[in-house]
Amino acid sequence: MTDAIRLGADIGGTFTDIALECRGQMFSTKVLTNYAAPEQSILDGIEVVLRDAGITPADLDIVIHGTTLATNALIERRGARTALITTEGFRDVIEMRTENRFEQYDLNLRLPTPLIPREDRFTVAGRIGAQGQELQPLDEVALEELADRIAAEGFGAVAIGFIHSYMNPAHERRAREIIAEKVAVPISISSEVSPQMREFERFNTVCANAYVRPQMQDYLTRLQVRLKEMGADCPVFMIHSGGGLIGVDTAAEFPVRLVESGPAGGAIFAADVAQRFGLEKVVSYDMGGTTAKICLIEDFAPKTARTFEVARTYRFCKGSGMPISIPVIEMIEIGAGGGSIAWVDAMGRIQTGPESAASEPGPACYQRGGEKPAITDADLALGKLDPDNFAGGAIRLSMANAEGAISRDVGTRLSLPVEAAAFGIVEVVDENMANAARVHAVENGKNISDNIMIAFGGAAPLHAARLCEKLGIDQCLVPPGAGVGSAIGFLKAPFGYEALISQVVRLSDFDADRINALLADLTDTAEGFVREGSKGAIQREATAFMRYVGQGWEIPVLLPDRPFTSADADWLRDSFRAAYARFFGRAIDGLDGLEIEIVTFSVKAQDERAAPDPHRITLGEIGKFNGVLREVFDPAQGRMVASSIIERAGLPPGARVSGPAIITERETSTVVTSPFDVVMQSDGSLLLTRKEAQP
Repeated sequence: MTDAIRLGADIGGTFTDIALECRGQMFSTKVLTNYAAPEQSILDGIEVVLRDAGITPADLDIVIHGTTLATNALIERRGARTALITTEGFRDVIEMRTENRFEQYDLNLRLPTPLIPREDRFTVAGRIGAQGQELQPLDEVALEELADRIAAEGFGAVAIGFIHSYMNPAHERRAREIIAEKVAVPISISSEVSPQMREFERFNTVCANAYVRPQMQDYLTRLQVRLKEMGADCPVFMIHSGGGLIGVDTAAEFPVRLVESGPAGGAIFAADVAQRFGLEKVVSYDMGGTTAKICLIEDFAPKTARTFEVARTYRFCKGSGMPISIPVIEMIEIGAGGGSIAWVDAMGRIQTGPESAASEPGPACYQRGGEKPAITDADLALGKLDPDNFAGGAIRLSMANAEGAISRDVGTRLSLPVEAAAFGIVEVVDENMANAARVHAVENGKNISDNIMIAFGGAAPLHAARLCEKLGIDQCLVPPGAGVGSAIGFLKAPFGYEALISQVVRLSDFDADRINALLADLTDTAEGFVREGSKGAIQREATAFMRYVGQGWEIPVLLPDRPFTSADADWLRDSFRAAYARFFGRAIDGLDGLEIEIVTFSVKAQDERAAPDPHRITLGEIGKFNGVLREVFDPAQGRMVASSIIERAGLPPGARVSGPAIITERETSTVVTSPFDVVMQSDGSLLLTRKEAQP
C-alpha cells in the first residue's frame, strides 16, 4: 500500500491533529477539539487537508485514529456508572491496592480513590484455584438476583473479575452469560481484558475497560457513520497503547487498550526519526495542549511494558496512579500542556496544572471565554508566540487578555510584574517536565543526559531548548511536521498486537507439548489481529517472563522462533540466568532447591515495515537569513532580548542560525535560547545544538 492515500487523526485534549499522506506529500492541520462531538473535529480537519491535497473523501484508502478520550475519561472520572462483580472475599481489592507505600515517610499519605465506589462492588460465591481447578462452584442463583439489581439501579456497564480467572475463565464466562440475559449493557471480563496474574492490577484494568466502554463505543460508532456520510467509505483502524493498529470493533470491545493510543503514535514518530539518523539513545518529548509525555527510545524502539499507571498523583511517584495491565509503550505523562492553568497555592508558590483550559474555553488569549492564565498565555506574554500568526493565523491571540489573566491570578498575588510572573509560570512547568524526565530515566536505570531529545507536539518546540538546559542534554531534533507528530506517527505504525497470558510453569515440570500449544494459541490470536489490516509478511517475537520461585517480579527472556523440545528446559534455565545477570550483575548460585519458573507468556506480532531513508546529522554553517526581530524573553539571560524570527520553510539544508531565535511554521514554533544554535538538516528536521558542546 505504498501508493495508498492514508490519513491519521489524533484527538487531543485541546487540538485535534490531522495528517494526510498523499502521492508522496504530507498535508496537515490542527483544529480545536470539540468536546461535545469529538468526531466533528476530525471531519473539520479532514476537509482542510483534502482541500489542500485536491482530493475527495472517496479517494481515502485508510483512516488511522488515536485519541486521549479514554485517558481523559479515566483521569477526570467521566465514565459510566460501573458495577464490579468479583469473588466472595475480594470486594475491596481495588481499594486496598498492594502493600507498597509510594512515599514511605509521609504520615498523611492518601491513596488514590478507586474507580468504582464500594457500594457498586458486589461479590458472589465460587472459587477457581491457583492451578485452574474449581474449588467451589459458581453461585448462579445469586448471580441472577444480582443481575436484577444491576438492571434496576441503572448501571451503564459491568466488570467481572474473579480470582485466578487467567488460569481458568469458565466462571467469568458463565457469569457474563447470566448477567447478559437480564442486563443490556456492555460486560467486560478480566480473563479477556487482561489475562495476567496479580488481582489488583487485573481487577483495576477490567474496571477501567468497563468504565470507558459505553462512551468509546458510542463515539467510534458515530465516527464511522459520519465518515461514510461525508463519502469516506474506507476502513478505519485504531492505534493501541502498544503502538500497533487494530480494528474498530476490537477497540470498541477493549477500549482500555486505547488509553495511551495518542502518545503511542508520538513515540513511533520519534522512533522513526531516531532510526532515520541512527540515534540509539533518544528521549522523546511530546507536549500538546493538555499533557506532556516523556519516553525513552533505545535501538530505534520505544521501551515497552506490561503495565503502566494513569494519573500519578504524588510527585510522579511510581505506585501513586491507576495501574492498567496491558501491553503499552512505557512513558511518563503529566498535566503540563499549553492549556495547563497556572495558579498560586497557599504557600505562595506558582503551580501549573493538572487542570487545563483545553479547547473549551481555552487559554485567556484565545478569546473564547477563558479567564484563567494558561501556559500559552505565559508563552505569548514572553514573546514566544506571534498573536497574529498562531496556528497559521486561524486563531487570533489577545495579548491584553493574556497579560490581564497573568496579572490577576499570579502577578498581583505575588507582587510581580507581568513579565516576571509569566517567566515564573513557564519556569515551573519546565522544571516539572524536567523532574518527570529525571524520574522516568532513574526508574529505568538510565542517565537522561546521555540521550538526544526529539521534540514534537504543538507546544514542545517552544519549551525544548529550556528543557535541554535543565537536563544537560546537548542536542534536540524537531522533525518536520512536529506540530502533528502523533498523527504522522499513526501513518508509520505497523499492524500489530501482543497476546499474553499468565501460566505459572516451573522448569522442573517443563512440558514442551503444553508450552508449544500455549504459544501456538497466542500466535494465532496475535496474527489474527494483524491479518485484519495487513497481508504482508509478519514478524513475531515470543517472550517468557521468568523469576526465581519466591520472587515478586519477573524479567523477560526472548524465546526462539521454533517448537520446544524436552531438552529446552536447560536452555531456558541458562537463558534466564544470563538475563538475570544482565539485569542485576550476577545470577543467584549455590542455593539448593532454588527453582526457576515462567509466570507469563507473550507473543507479539506485526507486519514488516520498510526502514526510513538514512540521513546524517550536520552542524552546517551560519549564514544570513531574512527575518524580523522581536523581543523574546531569554531564560538564560533573564530578560527580553532581540531575537531573529525566521520562517522554517526559508531555511536551506545546512543553514545554521545562532540563538536567540524563533523558527516559525504553521503548527508550532521552535524557540532557540541563547545557549543554542539551530541547524536545518537534510530531511527538514531542525537540530538544536548547545554552543559550548560544538567541536
